[in-house]
Amino acid sequence: MTNPTSEHAATSAPVVDLKSLPKVSLHDHLDGGLRPETIIELAGATGHLLPSTDPEKLREWFVQSADSGSLERYLETFEHTVAVMQTHDALVRVAREFVEDLAEDGVVYGEVRWAPEQHLTAGLSLDEAVEAVQEGLEEGMDTVDEAGGYIEVGQIITAMRHADRGSEIAQLAVRHRDNGVVGFDIAGAEDGFLPSRFSEAFTYLAENNFPVTVHAGEAAGLESIQDALVHGRALRLGHGVRIAEDIHLDVQEEDGNDVGTLTLGDLAQWVRDRQIPLELCPSSNLQTGAMAAFGTTIAEHPIELLHQLGFNVTVNTDNRLMSGTTLSGEFGLLIEAFGYGLDTVLEMTLNAVHATFLPIEAREELEDFIVEHYENAMDELDDFADSEGFVAFSADDFADDFMDEDESTLES
Repeated sequence: MTNPTSEHAATSAPVVDLKSLPKVSLHDHLDGGLRPETIIELAGATGHLLPSTDPEKLREWFVQSADSGSLERYLETFEHTVAVMQTHDALVRVAREFVEDLAEDGVVYGEVRWAPEQHLTAGLSLDEAVEAVQEGLEEGMDTVDEAGGYIEVGQIITAMRHADRGSEIAQLAVRHRDNGVVGFDIAGAEDGFLPSRFSEAFTYLAENNFPVTVHAGEAAGLESIQDALVHGRALRLGHGVRIAEDIHLDVQEEDGNDVGTLTLGDLAQWVRDRQIPLELCPSSNLQTGAMAAFGTTIAEHPIELLHQLGFNVTVNTDNRLMSGTTLSGEFGLLIEAFGYGLDTVLEMTLNAVHATFLPIEAREELEDFIVEHYENAMDELDDFADSEGFVAFSADDFADDFMDEDESTLES
């Protein structure tokens, strides 16, 4: 699992603009993806006090505050975003801009998660909140379509772990399954709040054949993942990065040399063998301390280990505002850290395609579209993106000479 040097990568291939390639976003929070300008305008209308009313300074404040190594402090930043998302018009605007920003980054399918129970202080009901977000998502999709692009976005309705509204929120999600809601999740303070607290809700969802993803293996470890699979009936693991704690290095002496062998514990074996998708969020995992047992840099993130061992790895942003990132940016960081070629980016993107909560026919159609675009890109790169090839790329320096940014979304 040796990686090429960045110097080698920089001289071995042309530069590719990842924004121009179609991507799939599975783990992206609505209240973690607001534009700073929007936060400032909405806060001004409601009288909510912010750390700064300068867009760039506010953007920096969110990233710096979230970059603490603590999930608890990371979650505190949401006090400001949630505060300005309490009315119908605010939810519509935030959802619309959320879609537009995804499309700008080349995302063609996304699942946006959010917790309606946190958006009721101005008098909205749960159903009205869901309807407002759906209105905004549809406006965003229409705007992208009118501009000649394409994106589809569905809602994942989230229940907060520390609250006792699991069954109510599960019923809400099922009630809106024909109005844009594609899945259910639980989120919030993970440590000390196992999914088993929501057993009744998860049973209801299973009885109604409604898909579930569960935040697990982020702030809490293997017990959280085990509980998400057993009691949550999770089809995907939100983050799940700490499954790597169940991978062990055994060192034995052979012919005078130390030889290391990786072995999987029972839980890791189960997750790997059944290809349960991991919604990994590299920058966020680093910020919240979720990968603290493995290191403090992206290059030490266990995503490469998990990928090499055959886990079903997907790449996500979690909260684009707090992490100061995009999905293209996350892939760029991984390319820089591990020397990935386009073949690996495509592999992880297709993992996300097949982990979506879309019907299988839609997944197959989406796969065909994405593969075609990547094959065209690989032809443009003159076959540099094979399993031994490299893509010159910087997470903060997208080239725009590979493809027009106007082609970053699927034509309708």
